[in-house]
Amino acid sequence: MKCPQCNSDNPDTSQFCGNCAALLNPEKLFSLTKSPATLYKTLKEGTLFANKYRIGGEIGRGGMGVVYKAEDTKLKRIVALKFLPQELMRDKEAKERFIQEAQAAAALDHPNICTIYEINESDGQTFISMAYIKGQSLKEKIASGPIILEEVLNITIDIAEGLKEAHENGIIHRDIKPANIMLTNKNQVKIMDFGLAKLTWGADLTRTATIMGTLAFMSPEQATGEKTDHRTDIWSLGCVLYEMLAGRRPFKGTHDQAAIYSILNEEPEPIARLRKNLPVGFEMILHTCLQKDPHKRYRNMKALLSDLRSMDLEDKTQVLTAVHAKEEPPSIAVLPFVNMSGDPENEYFSDGLSEAIINSLTKIRDFKVVARTSAFSFKGKDVDIRDIGKQLDVNKVLEGSVQKAGNRLRITAQLINVSDGYHLWSERFDRNMDDVFAIQDEISLSVVESLKVTLRFGEKTALKKRSTEDADAYNLYLKGLYFTARPDTESLGKALNFFQEALDRDPNFALAYSGMARVFGSFAAMNLASPAEMWPKAKAALQKALALDEDLAEAHAQMAFMAFWSGWDWDAAEKSFDRVLALNPGDAFSHGNYAWFMLSQKRFDESIREVKRALSLDPLMPLYYAWSVGLHAATGRYDEAIQEFAKAMELDPKLGLAYFHVGIAYTQKGEFERAIEVLEKSKEFGAYPGWAETIIALVYLKKCEKEKAARAFQEQLAQIEKTAPSFVSLAWGAAAFGDFDLAFEFFEKAYETRDILMPYIHVYTDMMVPGLQRDPRFNDLLEKMKLVD
Repeated sequence: MKCPQCNSDNPDTSQFCGNCAALLNPEKLFSLTKSPATLYKTLKEGTLFANKYRIGGEIGRGGMGVVYKAEDTKLKRIVALKFLPQELMRDKEAKERFIQEAQAAAALDHPNICTIYEINESDGQTFISMAYIKGQSLKEKIASGPIILEEVLNITIDIAEGLKEAHENGIIHRDIKPANIMLTNKNQVKIMDFGLAKLTWGADLTRTATIMGTLAFMSPEQATGEKTDHRTDIWSLGCVLYEMLAGRRPFKGTHDQAAIYSILNEEPEPIARLRKNLPVGFEMILHTCLQKDPHKRYRNMKALLSDLRSMDLEDKTQVLTAVHAKEEPPSIAVLPFVNMSGDPENEYFSDGLSEAIINSLTKIRDFKVVARTSAFSFKGKDVDIRDIGKQLDVNKVLEGSVQKAGNRLRITAQLINVSDGYHLWSERFDRNMDDVFAIQDEISLSVVESLKVTLRFGEKTALKKRSTEDADAYNLYLKGLYFTARPDTESLGKALNFFQEALDRDPNFALAYSGMARVFGSFAAMNLASPAEMWPKAKAALQKALALDEDLAEAHAQMAFMAFWSGWDWDAAEKSFDRVLALNPGDAFSHGNYAWFMLSQKRFDESIREVKRALSLDPLMPLYYAWSVGLHAATGRYDEAIQEFAKAMELDPKLGLAYFHVGIAYTQKGEFERAIEVLEKSKEFGAYPGWAETIIALVYLKKCEKEKAARAFQEQLAQIEKTAPSFVSLAWGAAAFGDFDLAFEFFEKAYETRDILMPYIHVYTDMMVPGLQRDPRFNDLLEKMKLVD
């Protein structure tokens, strides 16, 4: 949608221009929760209402209700009664929203959420009975003067705890502001007013193109009328925290459009300027909460709570943090350490040491660390550091060497500035093998200190975290890691043996269990062994890993992978993806898998953003380009898919999966000859058996060349006896030829065999065989898969 003022492009769903904040369509309704002049039926003090509530005085009113203090004469307790205004009793949506407020809050049992006793009607009035809070609102407390830092921190933690409970129960508040936070006389937080709550398990009562909420605390996506999730509450809580610290709101405007412009385009004044001697942690937390892109905020309330609880109120160090740094943010590639031992058997150790340092550094937020695949692509090559930096888009490189003789180690490492080749730090370590953990810690921390990266709370601990103290067990783990990176049956078998040997030495080695799960998952996903046998083994290994270390990022990455690809448990998968990317934001593989998860949920823009993040972290990984081609094609971005295909070909001109995905793009663009050409290439270079044949048959049908189409489909049918077929592809082929009964037989087979295309049947079927979606059996299948919108 073009902006009428500045002519910039905006999504069709936006209400306001992201560039100038102009209203894009004035005829569409938008509503902000201000308090209109509303008529209420006044209840006199002392009146007995609903045969049990003795009315006291009025204690508050707003656009969605008036609240009285009352005595429950039957239960002998003081309550607050909230009444829906008389004129809104005739408004069906207003009444539904009022009832939903009670349902949302009543579904939650948490000390930081106001308790709901009942919702009822009496004397023609709908009312909610809730706990009466003795105290004041946070709005009143802020107005009374500066709040001490310890109290600010405790209030923020309590609000986050209550919202965490709401989010975990599928409820998004959407109107967090100081007026909706009550503080008891004992300073306990009570979150009030769930009148605008979005229930993932109920109806969303927000009208299309309607903005609901309180403008000063709205997230950018809420202010423009776009889809919101739990991260909108994270933004609003950031605004509340800012106001508690500064005594004023972060975004201001003399009128609505000016306020929206500020939210969309301006940064709040740095909090350190408004409150002196402020712990640096508050600044970093606000920076993360108030990111305009929701994907850059905390992934969930648990991650925010972790930072809040780790806050050091005595840390008043005034440092130039990444929040305000003007220079280019730090980014690094850890090149594979060179094996100088003369023994090829020690190659695993030098590679494993490099990978361990990469895995350690990726856990630092706001610090780009290139993934293993791209960094290791330069192994054994004499390439200028400046070229490496350019290809990987990093400004620093860490390189080193390893000499291992028996139990003795000599490790050298140097951190190099890409632009001028200057050595920022270098060190040589002559130690025993038992000191390998300390060496890794020293190298990682030296990198962080040299680059002046400000560690967030808990990140230093994460850098030095050890899963075992047994050097020999760790040595065996590194061997397993070495062979895991070579995804063939023989190498994966060796990896499994090394992980088991590591566990024989240390049965509490959580990383080794995670490594085993990764191997079992690889066997299943690549059809190298029976998925029905491998997935349960992977799950058992993961359960052991997480029982030993519930914060093990590597285990959560495998749990997300398995919940999505094998379990088809969408809620569990998203929680695991959120968890791993909170623990390890630099995990490129999880970002890539999360992109496919987003596609299955039809969250197309998020899907593209996630795959781009994976490519940013692992820019020389051919597989991610093949994924990018597929995701762009599946979301209707055909020209972009073709552009991504060209990049994939630069890295690997024999990447069968990329040929297959671009074949879909060419098919949808109507370029049938080119589609057949690349699909034939995908067969030649080893895409999944049967996938290309189906699309080829469909293309020939579109060209009205039925005999060629039939031959292509027969070729696919012939593979059933030879390979593990894709039954989803067979279903599409059968449906294209009009045999819907056979198609649904194949779909049932696909369900039974956990066909990896099943999570996308609702996305691709409309492209492949549109008529199939009109068959009632297809909707039944979607309900079975829990993929119904």
